[in-house]
Amino acid sequence: MKTVVVKCGGSVLKELSESFFDSMKALLADGYKIVFVHGGGPEINAMLEKMNVQSEFKNGLRVTSKEVLEAAELVLSGSMNRKLVRLLEAHGIAAIGLQSSDQGILEADFINEEELGYVGDVTSVNKSVLETILQTGLLPVLTPIAKGPNGTVLNVNADHAAGAAAYSLAADHLLMVTDVDGVLNDGKLVTVLTGAETERLIETGVISGGMIPKVNTALKALESCGHVHIVSGKKPFYEDGKWYGTQFNKEEAAK
Repeated sequence: MKTVVVKCGGSVLKELSESFFDSMKALLADGYKIVFVHGGGPEINAMLEKMNVQSEFKNGLRVTSKEVLEAAELVLSGSMNRKLVRLLEAHGIAAIGLQSSDQGILEADFINEEELGYVGDVTSVNKSVLETILQTGLLPVLTPIAKGPNGTVLNVNADHAAGAAAYSLAADHLLMVTDVDGVLNDGKLVTVLTGAETERLIETGVISGGMIPKVNTALKALESCGHVHIVSGKKPFYEDGKWYGTQFNKEEAAK
């Protein structure tokens, strides 16, 4: 089963173009099965503001109290997941929304409960549930909310959740959907990178800020994925069997 895992952040979901969905349909037509993992940072921020709850980040992770977790679950499992499923269906793609803590689709453990609260790192993926859904022809849409220890649920980084799903499924491709074309160097798209080349671009500051965790997730996913891509949600990323964006290859695969 040829599999693609697509990760899309909340800030990008509103900007997805018709050509993005055309590329999704092109993948399906070419026999790929797709798993979609979404975030929802801006919407969570808006919900916390309405609730008058303060939020902070440490090392790129949202410190998640019980109140913050309640807001995150409400947004991610409710409005965001529903909107994305309806959006996919409106474009002729059969989708089903799933809360990833159900049936332990994603299981996680606390990273540092004292410092970060209810924030987890994915420890396992229920591969059989995902494969069963994929075999029915449905596209599962996953929240970054995982089953934690002792009946808890944990907020997980959506990039990490997508990487874990791709790793478990041994996906052929992992797509990190952003609002840029890919990794840029002096304004020009870098179409192919190896791990060593990526590290050099980080060290020299070409890759910086929010792009760093994305490329690190991309590199980790290469342990099991054939190819990892950072692509734009505003443009086609797959047409006539050709991929667009920045593709990350294992060292021996690069030319």
